[in-house]
Parts: sequence; C-alpha cells; structure tokens
Amino acid sequence: MTCTKSTLIEEISNTFDQNPSQSKEVLETLIEIIKSTLASGEDIMISGFGKFQVIEKTARKGRNPATGDAMMLEKRRVVTFKCAGKLKDKINENAK
Repeated sequence: MTCTKSTLIEEISNTFDQNPSQSKEVLETLIEIIKSTLASGEDIMISGFGKFQVIEKTARKGRNPATGDAMMLEKRRVVTFKCAGKLKDKINENAK
C-alpha cells in the first residue's frame, strides 16, 4: 500500500493530537519549504533519512520510444534522492 498525503496528515494528527486541518497546514508548509529550496538549486539533507539533490543534466540525443525518431533532449535539472544509512538499515531489517 502507498502512503499518501492524506495518510501522512492522519498520522500527524493522531501522533500530536491535532485536528486534521492543523496537520494538513504543517505538512503543506513542509512540502512548500522543500519545493522552494530545491527550486533554488539547494540540496536538502534530513539526518537519518537521506539527501534530496538537484542535478544538472546536459542536452543529449534521444529517441522517441513511440516512433523511433531521433530528437534532441534539452538540458534540465532533476531531483535525486540518496538514502541515509540508517534508513537503508531500517528498510533491510524487514527484508530478512
């Protein structure tokens, strides 16, 4: 099952005994901070969780998978995520 924004709001609400509208405001604020930070080109590192990093990709030749036609892909910025060691350990402890 996928954890959605509404699931997170419910968890925050239950954990901190807040009404859902307050929890939604907290989560929305956090998401806006993350988006604006990444949009400005800065990285976000959350200790014990991981690092969101903005990477510049250069222009390159590509191919349209539907038609097979060659095309030029423009340079762009993408967000990558690198998992922290503690999170990797937590994920893998359930895999054993």
